[in-house]
Amino acid sequence: MIKCLVVDLGLIGYAEAWELQKRLVTARKANAIEDVLLLCEHPHVITLGRNGKRENLLASEHVLRQKGVELHATDRGGDITYHGPGQLVGYAILNLGVIRRDVVWYVRTLEEAMIRATTEFGITAEREPGKTGVWVKSGQAEEKLAAIGVHISRWVTSHGFAYNVSTDLRYFDLIVPCGIADRKATSLEKLLGRSVDEKEVAQRIGKHLGELFGLEMKEAKQQELLERLEHAEQSAAVLA
Repeated sequence: MIKCLVVDLGLIGYAEAWELQKRLVTARKANAIEDVLLLCEHPHVITLGRNGKRENLLASEHVLRQKGVELHATDRGGDITYHGPGQLVGYAILNLGVIRRDVVWYVRTLEEAMIRATTEFGITAEREPGKTGVWVKSGQAEEKLAAIGVHISRWVTSHGFAYNVSTDLRYFDLIVPCGIADRKATSLEKLLGRSVDEKEVAQRIGKHLGELFGLEMKEAKQQELLERLEHAEQSAAVLA
């Protein structure tokens, strides 16, 4: 089986995590490092994807500063979204050239891993036709539990998913989430009516990702990953 390192970065700034992703993508393209799944939380931040529309940002820069929310344009797919404490963010650096060269299948598989993990908590989650992400029924409406936005270059993936565990959902009022005006966000804790251990959610999603992608998921410390990455970069510099 293909090995995938699973690294918990804890709470990390969005820009720092994105810079790490770019370094990992370069190393993965050179086959100098294994597949990697980064798990983390971000301080309050709103990100605009490649297809993001500025009008879907409902708050002024002054309001964002008041609330301590950063704003970043990014190269992932999708529109606008919010990240913050209580939200499990997963960045997958995978070589789809080895796994399966199919972008739609890749996105659907990310959804499937989160759907299966949610089901294990007793919540029925599903897809909604034409809308990427993971959805749950709330009365007659659908609410969004998890968002997906990816980037793929030479079949190496980056960015990934954001799953609301105990997220403060009021921050989604600052945007039109993913550009869909008539849909609200929800969280696992809201659906269950109790607190949930985010690490348990991460383990369940990671397990299903491994099963669905045919990967051997191996936990690694952040320092171990950085040492491997630095070694790969130094080797590449020597060869250059």
